[in-house]
Amino acid sequence: MSKKDIFGDDIETGKSFEDFESMFAQSEAGGFKTRVSVGDKINGEILSIGKEESFVSTGTPVDGMIFTRDLLDENKEVKYHVGDMIECVVISVKGGEVRLAKKGAMGATTDTLEDAYDMELPVTGTVTEVVNGGLRVNVQGKTAFCPISQIDSRFVTDASEYVGKKFDFLITQFDKRNVVVSRRKLLDMQKVENEGAFMQKVQVGAILEGRITRLEKFGAFVELESGVEGLIHLSELTWSRVHSPQEVVSAGQTVTVKLLKMEEVDGKLKISLSMKQADGDGNPWNSVPAKFPVGTVVNGKVEKKETYGLFVNIAPGITGLLPKSKWRDHVDGAQFENKKRGDEIAVQIDEIKFEEKKISLGVPGAGEDHSWRTHQPASGSGFGSLGDALKGLTIKPKK
Repeated sequence: MSKKDIFGDDIETGKSFEDFESMFAQSEAGGFKTRVSVGDKINGEILSIGKEESFVSTGTPVDGMIFTRDLLDENKEVKYHVGDMIECVVISVKGGEVRLAKKGAMGATTDTLEDAYDMELPVTGTVTEVVNGGLRVNVQGKTAFCPISQIDSRFVTDASEYVGKKFDFLITQFDKRNVVVSRRKLLDMQKVENEGAFMQKVQVGAILEGRITRLEKFGAFVELESGVEGLIHLSELTWSRVHSPQEVVSAGQTVTVKLLKMEEVDGKLKISLSMKQADGDGNPWNSVPAKFPVGTVVNGKVEKKETYGLFVNIAPGITGLLPKSKWRDHVDGAQFENKKRGDEIAVQIDEIKFEEKKISLGVPGAGEDHSWRTHQPASGSGFGSLGDALKGLTIKPKK
């Protein structure tokens, strides 16, 4: 007959306190932790998300508390959900409470600079002056050094623009004499995180807004989100042919773009954008069928001359090809052969391939019958071909 406890439940025999101690030791040996320590890095599951505080599993009987502000994106919105996994660092263990901070999170604080260095947590510092090779930074009352190459993710020529400003840094070297910090390392970490989130929520073909950050000969760079940048190639700025991005955009300008391609190259995210394909009604090709029906004669300008023909611009952003075969045997073929870039020219719309954005051009009136030109008399005879016909007649005398 089984034994019962004071509540009337069966008690398994053969299970002693020593047995439970043995089971506990086995579970701990198998990887189950009973506690965590400051500086431990954990990959835990988000258990709940509150207005001020959220909780994350730590792999121990005690869940960790993390401030919800650590889970916000650049738009101050929570970018995680219950059940998501997140990398955290234990920043304090007091009175049975475990406090966490998201690894690399902005605003995560710690009691000492040494803890911040050990746990790779950001610290806030104010740039005080420019010195040889970098800048001095005041961090929690202690002077730190930031190499000029580590103050930003871009190349810096004038470090004085940072003096007096407050930034977040990562401590890259810490000892009793020297504290070296890097803002660039923190920016790079945030960039990788932001790019990963961007790739998950945005798909190729999306229409986005961004800000022009810098211009190069080959195109314009656009910041789509904090730490996420894409390139508009020169050919994708506008439907018209341009020779430099300065003709179309300027630094700081807000633009609407279409996402053409995303790919990782050598561990870096490459984003290709198009401004001309995002303009909707501004696309000049939308009006081509109505404005330039087949057979229409239009005046254009030679944009480029090739061995196989002339590229003729007939409207802003609209260029067609006049093949050499169209004028080679034409009576006025010489005038087309002598055309050069920038010359005015009259052409005829022969064919429109709307989906391919191609227009085939021809010589105006080439469809008419000009065969009579080849039968003109060599001399200035007023009778023309009638005189030639009479010459071939044989007149017989009357009998």
